[in-house]
Amino acid sequence: MMSAGGGDPAAGLFERIGEERLRAVVAAFYRRVPEDDLLGPMYPDHDYAGAEERLADFLLYRLGGVPRYIETRGHPRLRMRHAPFPVDVAARDRWMRLMGDALTECEVEDPPRERLVAFLGDVATFLVNRR
Repeated sequence: MMSAGGGDPAAGLFERIGEERLRAVVAAFYRRVPEDDLLGPMYPDHDYAGAEERLADFLLYRLGGVPRYIETRGHPRLRMRHAPFPVDVAARDRWMRLMGDALTECEVEDPPRERLVAFLGDVATFLVNRR
């Protein structure tokens, strides 16, 4: 996924943030989801741990780390995988807000934060499937 500026905002982020902190960000995000009135209902109660692992693996792979996501799940096919869920602009914005809160909690600072937010924003916008 490319940013509007043409460069890949994800390039080199794994080296800047690292696996431990990326996993901490994803865990911080998923601690917020069950209590969220908009996003919480989209996640099956029994699969928060699975969703957390899949997102962590996707980010690690996409940001230049280990390819575990591809090895276990194949091509991301993000739009297909998210098609059953009503992802509108409000859901996208809430997802970004909770992720931003998680980045703050885990003390991800600029410059990698700005680039990571740009990447996550591109992905979140790509997944919008309802008006």
